[in-house]
Amino acid sequence: MQAIAYDINKSECLFEARNNAPARSVYMGGMRFHVPVLVPEIIKHLNVKSTGVYADCTLGQGGHSLALLEASDPDGLVLGIDRDGSSVVDATSRLSVYSDRFTGVQGNYKDLPVISAENAFSTFDGILLDLGFSSKQIDFDGYGLSFQRDEYLDMRFDRESDSMTASDIVNTFEENELADLIYQYGEERASRRIARAIVRNRPLYTTKELSEVIRRTVNSQSRIHPATRTFQALRIRVNDELQSLEAGLENIISLLSSMGRLAVISYHSLEDRIVKSALLKESADCICDPGFIECICDHRPRLRLINRRVIKPTSSEISLNPRSRSAHLRIAEYVL
Repeated sequence: MQAIAYDINKSECLFEARNNAPARSVYMGGMRFHVPVLVPEIIKHLNVKSTGVYADCTLGQGGHSLALLEASDPDGLVLGIDRDGSSVVDATSRLSVYSDRFTGVQGNYKDLPVISAENAFSTFDGILLDLGFSSKQIDFDGYGLSFQRDEYLDMRFDRESDSMTASDIVNTFEENELADLIYQYGEERASRRIARAIVRNRPLYTTKELSEVIRRTVNSQSRIHPATRTFQALRIRVNDELQSLEAGLENIISLLSSMGRLAVISYHSLEDRIVKSALLKESADCICDPGFIECICDHRPRLRLINRRVIKPTSSEISLNPRSRSAHLRIAEYVL
């Protein structure tokens, strides 16, 4: 069993583990929780204060919300949102000692304007988006997100919804549709070969069946499993992740208070490009076509970039929590 705690003041992660094994989860009260990434950096750059109001738009199991509640003690408020209803239940239970300051809601962060209004929140001093999925969704049964487990090909974050599953896509899409999806959302160069192999071997209903087909098809010498990019592509498509991100960023910015800050943690280039583009656009004085001689857009920047370069986890954090290694943090401040 592992025990892990963040010392925010010292900006370091303290841990105990058997055989120096890397910590991916925290055990508290008999329950295992996902280890949140970049906690000290989030608290620092969101300028968390004791009277602040914050939105954790990707609640997970509540790791970042816990840090926000502790840093904003005694009067700070936190609204936590997640598409996965079971995560909201887990986080709300974990944060029950803060029940007077924490509100957990199942929903999509792109709907933050509606969710915040329904729960008596207006504007926020800080808003956090952590675009990764939790260790619970990888390590526990039912989600079908990992090729290291033998599970039904589901991949929906909200398993109570009636939306399309990864199995539906794998078994019903035309070969060219699959190839385009795997290339677009997985940036997989072997997308055509993989799509052809999927169609030839279907029906495929489990993660092991799909990953084995891909492994036999792609002779990869990389340290990354050959199914990684295809699984990413399917997960993104099933959950409409990129569309939610684009819509969410547009909606979320307007809910920041004066000098309120937005923090976004992305994990792959598709996400980071969307985040970077949105923040650059919202912080620019002019968004006219570069060919225009004079500005005619009358654009007013809503944001100021806090960091021009992405903030990454320290080497010590990566050694303790390897799943943090691809995290990229961008921060911007509302200026209107």
